[in-house]
Amino acid sequence: MIAKITLGTRGSELARAQTLLVEKVIRTEHPNIEIETKIIVTRGDNTTVVDVHAGRKGLFTAEIERALLAGDVDIAVHSAKDLPSHTSPEAQIAAVLTRAPVDDVLISKHPGGFASLPYGATVATGSVRRQRQLHWKRPDLKVVDLRGNVPTRLRKLAESEWNGIVLARAGLERLGFPTNQTEIGCESGRFSVEILLPEIFLPAGGQGIIALQIRADDKIAKALLESVNSRETLLCLQAEREFLSGLHGDCNSPVGVHATITTGKMKMRAQVFEGESPAPRQAQVEGASDEGDQLAAELLRKIEQD
Repeated sequence: MIAKITLGTRGSELARAQTLLVEKVIRTEHPNIEIETKIIVTRGDNTTVVDVHAGRKGLFTAEIERALLAGDVDIAVHSAKDLPSHTSPEAQIAAVLTRAPVDDVLISKHPGGFASLPYGATVATGSVRRQRQLHWKRPDLKVVDLRGNVPTRLRKLAESEWNGIVLARAGLERLGFPTNQTEIGCESGRFSVEILLPEIFLPAGGQGIIALQIRADDKIAKALLESVNSRETLLCLQAEREFLSGLHGDCNSPVGVHATITTGKMKMRAQVFEGESPAPRQAQVEGASDEGDQLAAELLRKIEQD
């Protein structure tokens, strides 16, 4: 068994927290292994302005993947939703941790949640998907772009005239912010919290999943990660990525897709926003949990026929 591994990750507070989770699960299974973490600066970390028409996929993962293929790290730690649908054939997602909650969360200056936002309120989010979902149900809202890590985004909310921001529940919880309460407090102040309805705010593919990428020919790392892999989560991620690949979806595409497995059955739902239509195309499929590729293809056909 390998005596030492090097993990590659971004330097953000959330990326470090996620990497600590990876360290913990690996050490639980392999207590004698030495683990080193290497911080890698990505293009997304150095970019203050993003061309939304060019998409955001790969902004936070490409440099880490390159370090992996160069042999500088043994395991690349990614937020799965940041990974492009097509990655290098020389790398593979060998394992994932058990999925965290996939919900989106409204952090607001107003009690009462989404329905209580004032008419014409300003809500900030960096996700095109969330922007379209917000406009779908509240066309009166002014939706603006949002960048930065979670503490930065909370500070921007406090210092601006914005009424609220939308963040991923998984990221908030991994940073220690409770989402099962009506309020959260931080250095920036106190804000109202509402978990948004997943029927409307369907998550991005891979949301809530930490993906562990290795070199495709690294049999030692692959064997190491077999014991920490959540098989059902990986099956769901593969199905979601297959759907996005068929749709040519990326982080810039206004697409939500979510797969779940219950008692051996997989259920997949998708939303696709197109053109100027405020409402998305929507579809749902069900089948065996090991038939994710077929379910993704069926879901794509249903979406295209809607």
